[in-house]
Amino acid sequence: MLLYIDPGTGSMLFGILVGIFATLVFFFQGLIIKLKSGIGSKRIKDDGKKADYVIFSDDKRYWNSFKLICDEFEKREIKAEYWTMSEDDPALSEKYEYVECIFIGSGNSAFTKLNMMRADICLSTTPGLNVYQWKRSKWVKWYVHMYHCLGECTTYEMFGIDFYDAILTTGKFQFKTIRKLESLRGIKEKELCLVGLPYIDAMVERKEKKVLESGVRTNENKNILLAPSWGESGLLKKYGVSLIDTLLDTGYNITIRPHPQSWKSENDMMDNLINHYLDNPKLIWNKDNDNFDVLSNTDLLISDFSAIMYEFAVIFDKPILYFKDVLILDTYDAAWLGKPEWSYDILHEIAMDISNVSLDKLGEIIKNTIESDPFEDGRKRAREEGWNCQMHSSEVIVDYLIRKHDELQSIENKIENK
Repeated sequence: MLLYIDPGTGSMLFGILVGIFATLVFFFQGLIIKLKSGIGSKRIKDDGKKADYVIFSDDKRYWNSFKLICDEFEKREIKAEYWTMSEDDPALSEKYEYVECIFIGSGNSAFTKLNMMRADICLSTTPGLNVYQWKRSKWVKWYVHMYHCLGECTTYEMFGIDFYDAILTTGKFQFKTIRKLESLRGIKEKELCLVGLPYIDAMVERKEKKVLESGVRTNENKNILLAPSWGESGLLKKYGVSLIDTLLDTGYNITIRPHPQSWKSENDMMDNLINHYLDNPKLIWNKDNDNFDVLSNTDLLISDFSAIMYEFAVIFDKPILYFKDVLILDTYDAAWLGKPEWSYDILHEIAMDISNVSLDKLGEIIKNTIESDPFEDGRKRAREEGWNCQMHSSEVIVDYLIRKHDELQSIENKIENK
């Protein structure tokens, strides 16, 4: 007698097997990292100083997510520390009185400092706490994860948020996904708080200011932006020259903005592509830390599974084309659920899937989509569901952090009194 397993159960079992395999991989990776960090590295002395609030950023590109929060701490005259792994982080040039911005180094020395952090609360957008090099410090009471873009935690590498104590969400749809993952893995439920997204607030404010100062841009030749994600599933890796040549043949102005990680992890591919088009004046490569200018000047966006699509839809309200079939879920949290739920559902309403379209038809599709955009209503829904606490999310976040700090202090006082 053959054993029958229904597709839903089979999918769940496959996700669990992938999870077990990934757990073993991460365990051995962590062991190797631990051995490496103990060899030839200087031991950072623990000075015993404790901060009430530490904000940690692993890259300068996330300063646009944290600036409004630091500004809010400064406005309220509350002391906080901002730790960055980028020596040229714009935060280090800020003239704050109450917020101290600190470069903590890079590589093993930075992670050693992070793993010895003394703080009541640590806020970060970095996934993978307690999975890779970054371990929970025994001297930190509460770890809080904040999204740096619209979307879901399921598009993080597996177990990306499992070891945080709290998650600050941009929309209520994220509650459902997080609870599903917790249930499947049998882990403790995290504290969830709806706060919105400071990065979107700041971008919308800049957009409105630009429109007031210079009006709406009306150019003859449209600007097309190719902004893919990175890795084996990314558009540049999968299509490369064939896609770029097709875009150049359309006659539009073409800008390519690779994912920042491509410049680090796929540098050979990037060097080859840039050298291939070195003398082509019709193509611009963009690697600005701040993506506001390139997005605001774009008439149509082409992407794969990058969160930039949701930002472009919500902030700039312009058409998007995407390749649905490129994302391989095996190493992502989405493998446990079968798909990134809200992200996939809403994507059909804000963008056109061109996965099965012949590349020689791309020029015609771009022209038709710009002239007759069918996704305005979908973008409105994405804005309402994905971006809450609009234009005051930094205030809501700092309110939460202060409330949680007071709660932790109260618990500590009760323990001491006993």
